Amino acid sequence: MTTLGAVLLPQLPPERMRDVAQAADEAGLPELWLWEDCFLTSGVAAASAALAWTRQVRVGVGLLPAPLRNVALTAMEVATLHRLFPGRVHIGVGHGVQDWMAQVGARAESPMTLLREYVTALRALLAGERVTVHGRYVRLDRVALDWPPAAPAPVHVGAVGPRTLHLAGEVADGAILTGGTTPAQVSAARDRVLRGREAAGRADPPRITVYLHAATGPDAAARMAAEQARWGYPGGDDDRTVTGDAAEIAAQVRRWARAGADSVVLQPTPDDPDPEGFVRFVAQDVRALLD
Repeated sequence: MTTLGAVLLPQLPPERMRDVAQAADEAGLPELWLWEDCFLTSGVAAASAALAWTRQVRVGVGLLPAPLRNVALTAMEVATLHRLFPGRVHIGVGHGVQDWMAQVGARAESPMTLLREYVTALRALLAGERVTVHGRYVRLDRVALDWPPAAPAPVHVGAVGPRTLHLAGEVADGAILTGGTTPAQVSAARDRVLRGREAAGRADPPRITVYLHAATGPDAAARMAAEQARWGYPGGDDDRTVTGDAAEIAAQVRRWARAGADSVVLQPTPDDPDPEGFVRFVAQDVRALLD
């Protein structure tokens, strides 16, 4: 069965996070996802706080931009989260927005090479291995974590293009697809990831997570129209966004699930007036129609 989640957008001031995270936890939301977007909030700092404020919700970070972060530091932070909050952490890494990476002097000449080296090293470190690598971007000399995760720590890759989707299948534990991915594109993406699995000789199933733009409430249509314009989507495109009551949104979630999404994470509009109410709506109203 597809897992349901919601996004706590980084446009929300950090001091608002506690109320939203606790509302999600108390309502029984399975997954709450955070982002590390430049130059808003830190994904790891926000995740550690959200996990400490809650008791059961699983917290995902999607994505951590690989060019911005030394892989050993990321491994240390992710391992710490897994040791402190076992079974409640999902981590995704990606290329990062290239314009933002250029702003901070971290843009890679070959993002694909960097991501392959990065994910391979990160998974090895989290598995407790001692890693030596002399890559184009990742260089480690006998690095091992003193406190690796006590259980497997999956690493997901944010992917849009076919090469990155194939790479996710080869070297990662799953793929995270951006908001605006249509059901047809989810199906095609899953196929690309599975081809990567086959090429790498792996039999373990990948986890496909997709963000889905969603809005509810009396002004939902107007807010979603503004969101569609911001992203350049055709107006009223129900293959990229969803609006309406719980029944309408649940019906659309099923479409994305049938297309191959293992986890559908509903992404509110940045101007949603009640983010606490949104996570409660997803956890209680929409989820009740899916169980």
